[in-house]
Amino acid sequence: MRRKTKSITIDGIDKKILRMLMKEARTPILEVARNVGISGAAIHQRLRKLEKAKLISGSQLIVNPEVLGYTTCAFVGVYLDKEADTHTIIKLLHRIPEVLECHYTSGHWNLFLKVLCINNDHLIQLLNSLQEIGGVFRTESLISLNQEIDRQVKV
Repeated sequence: MRRKTKSITIDGIDKKILRMLMKEARTPILEVARNVGISGAAIHQRLRKLEKAKLISGSQLIVNPEVLGYTTCAFVGVYLDKEADTHTIIKLLHRIPEVLECHYTSGHWNLFLKVLCINNDHLIQLLNSLQEIGGVFRTESLISLNQEIDRQVKV
């Protein structure tokens, strides 16, 4: 069965390739080709097609933050002043390495951040620095006790 995305149609072979590489991005292309039943060159062509359509983009190593000493994951809801310059605030947030994600949201907060800190004291320092940003009215934080699900969209 083919599934039509915004700009590309992916077939069963594309799905097999994606599933293998989503599980382990460092799988050699020839191993993918053997498992899928087509040539390595065809795998490369399909991957280029998927990259060109922006369905996939590169690959990455995943670093375990706990090994580096980051044990506190928190989510921070940010309330902005009505006259806040959101673009400038986002630029400032880009400069804070503890901010891993920033989302515009509907509902209570204007922005919702995922942050990673070494410990709760580090989180307090981070929250204080966030509240010093011009245009930030206040913040609310939620500490993650444990992450039970971490997955990508199903292909």
